[in-house]
Amino acid sequence: MSARELLKDYSFDEGTVDFIGHAMALFSTDEYLGLPAIQLVMRIKLYQDSLMRFMANGVKSPYIYPLYGLGELPQGFARLSAVYGGTFMLNRPVDRIIYDAEGRACGVVSQGEYAKCKAIVADPSYFAETEPAKVKKTSTVVRAIAILSHTITDSKDEACQIIIPQKQVGRRSDIYVFLAGSSFNICPAGKFLAFVSTTKEKGTPQEDLAEGVKLLGKVDHIVFDQYDVLEPNGSGESDGCFISKSYDASSHFEETSADCMDIYRRLTGTPLDLTKSVVSSLGGDQ
Repeated sequence: MSARELLKDYSFDEGTVDFIGHAMALFSTDEYLGLPAIQLVMRIKLYQDSLMRFMANGVKSPYIYPLYGLGELPQGFARLSAVYGGTFMLNRPVDRIIYDAEGRACGVVSQGEYAKCKAIVADPSYFAETEPAKVKKTSTVVRAIAILSHTITDSKDEACQIIIPQKQVGRRSDIYVFLAGSSFNICPAGKFLAFVSTTKEKGTPQEDLAEGVKLLGKVDHIVFDQYDVLEPNGSGESDGCFISKSYDASSHFEETSADCMDIYRRLTGTPLDLTKSVVSSLGGDQ
């Protein structure tokens, strides 16, 4: 049966369906309603499993966020990579990609220096100007970054994510609101950082984000910006250029995680299996 048929069996009203599909299962469009119901069920199960796992540690959320902000994720990767012999060239542009006689990437030139490689894994922005045929624009993300002196939930939590389903505000795309406070070491005590983002549909970021910004209440300072979302035109398996997608408008990184898994599969030829890593961290053998 389809997800639509399953939800109909439970006689959910339209608002509840929007909440389940967009805020719990994290689908960004209503296309999931025509997909097999098992996909919706497994996403709801993931939400429940995450919630129960973190609640055991006193966290009232299915999401985790790194102390000192998202920058700690690439820093953690950098430290681990250095242990295994990785070399870093920071703040360097990519002037051009070098290809061998068979048309596969074999190196990168940056400010007159040449680095050899067997394959390239890169953000699409590195190709947008030098090799635009390898990427395509699919949409534009608009966002607001605000500094607040108060939280935005009745429970006074230091962090929250709010997803406004598209149909609730007469849009074709969801609006995402994320807030975190000083307990995450990303701002001074008594201050909060809030992010509001969505896919561009109207003339200005202010117009697209209005319903989300409204939830912030009084802000100390707010800035708006936008950027193009790029995707690769190929898989990378033929030319050795494995290009990621740009970050979408979501604040939970569900699509980004799926993209990373897909790049690993394309690069190695096998799906990423984290079972052993999880078992090892839990100290078990199942």
